[in-house]
Amino acid sequence: MLHSRIFRFNPLETNCIVLWAEGSSKCTVVDPGMSSPDGVKELVDYITSNGLAVEAILLTHGHFDHFWGVDRLLESFQAPVYMHPADIDTMSKITHNFRGMENSFSFLKRSFTTRDVADGQVLELESASWKVLHTPGHSPGSVGYYSEKDNLLLSGDTLFAGSIGRTDLAGGDYDEIMESIRTKLLTLPGETDVIPGHGHPTTIAREGMYNPFLQPFNEPDGDFPTEGIAIQPE
Repeated sequence: MLHSRIFRFNPLETNCIVLWAEGSSKCTVVDPGMSSPDGVKELVDYITSNGLAVEAILLTHGHFDHFWGVDRLLESFQAPVYMHPADIDTMSKITHNFRGMENSFSFLKRSFTTRDVADGQVLELESASWKVLHTPGHSPGSVGYYSEKDNLLLSGDTLFAGSIGRTDLAGGDYDEIMESIRTKLLTLPGETDVIPGHGHPTTIAREGMYNPFLQPFNEPDGDFPTEGIAIQPE
């Protein structure tokens, strides 16, 4: 059984996800976007109070609100950080698009190094086996992490409940994100639970049927469940 806890950190309310398998002492942290000491303490205290240590940090892409707290987390846990190499350049550019948040950026560091992931690669971690799905469009190196066994997709900022990721930032491309969603995400089983980079969990079926951005791909005759999400934030 896969356990999960969703935190919402920073002014942009990025979903940071902690995942661990039943009986395991190690966890995976996805998109640790803590932008304050209080956020770091909340996450570290939760991990340690559950008797866990961080095995790996997964980044769905290189926008600052998703890696804001990586350096601070690494002060407490030594773990590899995984990200698609196409977003290395993205990491250094994105803050220019968010005027008015300069005071928050004083907490932002990027001294860590990343390990490359590639489309179709499988990361065998104690939390789960995560298949990497390269989904460019929101950013060149956006990826989703999919666990077939646990029926779960971590979609980053590519697919949201009722929406899709913005494509007006540097490296964004509307045609690419729509192609990524059509070919990489909507082809997953309809009952797949989805935890996005912001907002509430959903399912592939629900988005395929009701997401207004995806109506051109809608197949009304498909026999998919549209109710029930197994994973909810605590």
